[in-house]
Parts: sequence; C-alpha cells; structure tokens
Amino acid sequence: MLLHLSTWPEVEAYLDSSRGIIIPIGSTEQHGPTGLIGTDAIAASAIARGVGEAANALIGPTINVGMALHHTSFPGTITLRPQTLILVIRDYITSLAKAGFVKYFFINGHGGNIATMKAAFSETYAHLSDLNLPNADRIQCQIGNWFMCGSVYKLAKELYGNQEGSHATPSEIALTQYLYPEAIKQAPLSEEVASGHKIYGAADFRRRFPDGRMGSNPGLATPEHGQQFYELAVKELTDNYLEFVSSD
Repeated sequence: MLLHLSTWPEVEAYLDSSRGIIIPIGSTEQHGPTGLIGTDAIAASAIARGVGEAANALIGPTINVGMALHHTSFPGTITLRPQTLILVIRDYITSLAKAGFVKYFFINGHGGNIATMKAAFSETYAHLSDLNLPNADRIQCQIGNWFMCGSVYKLAKELYGNQEGSHATPSEIALTQYLYPEAIKQAPLSEEVASGHKIYGAADFRRRFPDGRMGSNPGLATPEHGQQFYELAVKELTDNYLEFVSSD
C-alpha cells in the first residue's frame, strides 16, 4: 500500500490495524562509470515496496536525496547537508506521528545516510516530546540497510569476493540492472581500482577515487544476480519489519 496512491480515509482505516510505516531513503549520487546516479534511491524504493507487499504495510514517499557531500565533485550528484536531512526526517516523522503512526522502519540504500539518520532519530524523539503529542513516548525508529542484510552480504561475497568493494558495488549495480534492464550501462573499467582510503572532502574523494569506484568491479553484475539480491533483501527486511512492529 503506497501512501501517495492512497486516500486519507484509506490511511485512517490502515491505522485501525497497524501503526507502522515503511519509509525508503536513498541518495542521488555518482556510482562509478556504469552505475546509475539514482542507484541508492531506486534500490530502497523497490525493496521497500516488496517488503510492504509481503508485510501488508504502508509505504511512505521515498527520500530520494540523502547525505552525499563527499560525492559532489562528480557531475549529477545532489546532496542534503546533514542538518538539512535531519530536519527532513524529523518533519516526515512529525507529520505522520500527528496521524497516529508510532513505528517507523526506514529502508536505507546509502551508507552515508546512517550517521545522519541516527542523529535525526534522537532529534525527533526530543522534538516530539516537546510537542506533547499523544504516544510520543512510544514512537520508535529503526534502520534496515538492505546492503547490510546478512543474506545479501553472504551472496555478494560468494559471487564477487573482494571485488564487491564498498561503493559502486556489483551487488547494487546488479539490483538496478534487474529493476531497470533498459538502463543498463556499459563503459570501460580499469583493472586497477582505488580502495582503502578514508573519506574526507569531495575534492579529496575524487582525487583518491578518480572514477568513483571504491575497490569494486561492477562489470561482474548481472540482472540475474540482481533478482537474487532483491529477493533476499525483501525476505530478510520483511522479517525485521514484522518483528519491529510487534515489539514493545
């Protein structure tokens, strides 16, 4: 059930049976020479929809732009500052909390969002408490990083070994190939790829990782692999969501 394709009476009826909602969050950033700029948002949105269908859960609108300041030296990247993303998440939750939602399960597609999301949750709990909203003390947020699911990680290692890398990975590229086969990109990839450097500013990132990859070989990706990653992530995150909404 997608929030943006629902009416307010439908949402009100949903709240009679569940107070949980799934919110996809990703990023709009470079993913190497063959990766789609929307990879992280595409993945989070699709997996969230799969989880929502499996769990009969409401899915909120995707937060398509995340915290990607370190990628801004690559054309096409769009980012929010951490403080801006904190406010976006806080406002999402505050709006929904006024309607009666208490359990917020964020399906995340971008590692760079994690620290900001955790800060946003702390900020939101304090903000809602100050507003004296009913059930403010029961509101809980949880992150489900699809790329960190145990089953996904295991398959990626089996398929790609050390060539999985940590950005513009074959696993995430494979997932977008499965979801958008008409948008599969081809480009020459150097055999040597930078890895192991710490992340600082955007210019430094591009200097250290000149083609945008971080130890990865996205040339190994296939749509068939992407389907496997999708199914594993949906199953594991569905279990996580159902456990989360049923807990105190």
